[in-house]
Amino acid sequence: MISASPLFAAAAVDLKWIDYTILIAYTAFVVGIGFALKRYMKTSADFLTSGRSIPAWVTGLAFMSANLGALELVGMAASGAKYGISTAHFYWVGAIPAMIFLAVFMMPFYYGSKARSVPEYLKMRFDERVRALNSLTFAVMTVFASGISMNALAKLLNQLLGWDYHAALWICSGIVLIYVLKGGLTSAIYTEVLQFFMIVLGFAPVVYLGLKDVGGYGALKDTLQKVAVDPMALGLNDKTFQPDAWTSAWTPLLGGPSANPMGVDIFAMVFGLGFVLSFGYWCTNFLVVQRAMAARNMTAARQTPLIAAVPKMLMPVLVILPGMLAIGLATLNKGYELPKVEVTQSDVSAAVKEFQTATAAKLAPEKVASTVAGKLGAFGFKPEFAAVIAQAEAAPMSDAEVTAAIQQNFVPKNDYDGVILSLVQKYCPPGLLGLALTALLASFMSGMAGNVTAFNTVWTYDLYQAYVAKNKSDAHYAWMGRFATIAGILLSIACAYFAKNFNNAMDVVQLVFGFVNAPLFATFLLGMFWVRTTGTGAFLGLLGGTATSAIFHGFSLASGNAVGVKGGYFAQMFHVTPASFPSEMAQNFWLATFAFGVCLILTIVISLATKQNKTVEDLRGLVYSLTPRIQEENVAWYARPGVLGLILLACCIILNIIFW
Repeated sequence: MISASPLFAAAAVDLKWIDYTILIAYTAFVVGIGFALKRYMKTSADFLTSGRSIPAWVTGLAFMSANLGALELVGMAASGAKYGISTAHFYWVGAIPAMIFLAVFMMPFYYGSKARSVPEYLKMRFDERVRALNSLTFAVMTVFASGISMNALAKLLNQLLGWDYHAALWICSGIVLIYVLKGGLTSAIYTEVLQFFMIVLGFAPVVYLGLKDVGGYGALKDTLQKVAVDPMALGLNDKTFQPDAWTSAWTPLLGGPSANPMGVDIFAMVFGLGFVLSFGYWCTNFLVVQRAMAARNMTAARQTPLIAAVPKMLMPVLVILPGMLAIGLATLNKGYELPKVEVTQSDVSAAVKEFQTATAAKLAPEKVASTVAGKLGAFGFKPEFAAVIAQAEAAPMSDAEVTAAIQQNFVPKNDYDGVILSLVQKYCPPGLLGLALTALLASFMSGMAGNVTAFNTVWTYDLYQAYVAKNKSDAHYAWMGRFATIAGILLSIACAYFAKNFNNAMDVVQLVFGFVNAPLFATFLLGMFWVRTTGTGAFLGLLGGTATSAIFHGFSLASGNAVGVKGGYFAQMFHVTPASFPSEMAQNFWLATFAFGVCLILTIVISLATKQNKTVEDLRGLVYSLTPRIQEENVAWYARPGVLGLILLACCIILNIIFW
């Protein structure tokens, strides 16, 4: 039933003193890390790149944790509920192979070139134009990703504790600002390691208790098989699927877009996610690559992604399984309901007014129902609503009667982003609640800190030093790094308000990655492995790929979405029907595929038509065929990146087979 008041007002919890103690202790500790590291921040390199001094196990955990913000805890739990076990493809297809590729093939170029950032590598390989374009798009992406983290955190504090959304957003951003401003990248990296352990400690009990409540994983699979044949009952999907749609990772994909709730086919999954988006993110995103570049030597830098791959492979247990458990619990009547998108009194009043107007005009019943659903932002309506419409057309109904009928017959949308916190509410007693809440707080703030530290480095070195103020003192660039930290925080807050328009954080994250990382990966792939790639080809190819993302997004729309920030705006402008996709995820995968393809083709064609502006000597150490192989005589055979990569790849394949 749709609530006539803010839905989550009743879901707030009352924290006990022990919970507040844990929260305050963690906050004080991370701020203390920043102040403790302040005395080591003497140069711009200390503040922005950590001076390349950190051991591999720290950079490895930070490498994974930099991606373990709102993306994982909120977005993956949301996708686990919305799409089931196929969400694990973001790990076993969409992360591990790319992390291995980065360690074995690409890290030697990044670390060996002595570049301070990914855009600086692009300048060395191509020219200033490519660096500038990548710096600008990356800067936009980082503040968006940071804003998504903070939006999720502010929603969490608002829904769970009843704190004002705006106050929560600004206060938490202020805490991040303090410890990054004091300790720079080093502070962000060490808090990311702390965050990893907090998440394991805080969420393992939630998963254990949830599994115990549903009767184990076997019982959960049985329950989800029943959900798959009638997902409309929980507002999950308006289609029906085979029983294994939520419990099998590959079989529903082989049946095509209509056979799985994610609405994607095997090509979009393997090529769009597994190749373009995955390699584009893990191999070119400076946010994660920066952690490996902060390692103390080349061996540690190459080990960083491989160390990160081990916990990454097992992370679905902590972040996807909770979403699946939420569906199982809601079905089994275990005193749990899926969180719903807020419907306010003004929404209901507007829907009642539309109903009265539409029935007075005797519009078609489906038109009346869809109009009311649009005002409510509802997922759908029950067939019984047709009788209400017929009754209203025969004899006018009062507003109170219409309100009651609406509440009984419309299915509200699920707020998937609220799944993880609703489980925390259900299972965590005082003390454990504080621990779980602190883990969430840590992941969100860390997500913001990671993006802001990447933003301030790219802004200071690749934009400000390169184009605005050359040949200034190191102290001046250190000051600018701190100023960029403040600016990055403020821009992130603005982006947090934009992210409020999406009910699944992963959808908007994949959209942003599709715009930036997908074409960039084509540029890197050609630049690192094809000597003939020219600066002009790379620049125009990257520009064309990014423009393709915007064009594709403007002419496409996922089913059920309104024209606007979720796409279709160009189609509306030119009065054409937008290309329709079953889900936002499918729309994002295909967007990434087109952007990558256009960038790849344009770069090849233009490179062949233009003159190479780099000599062989210029490209030595930057292109695979011109770079001497790294000698590893002093490293045991089982510790070499190639061997470790093969072992990790075999483990990943085994997991795919188990959950086929």
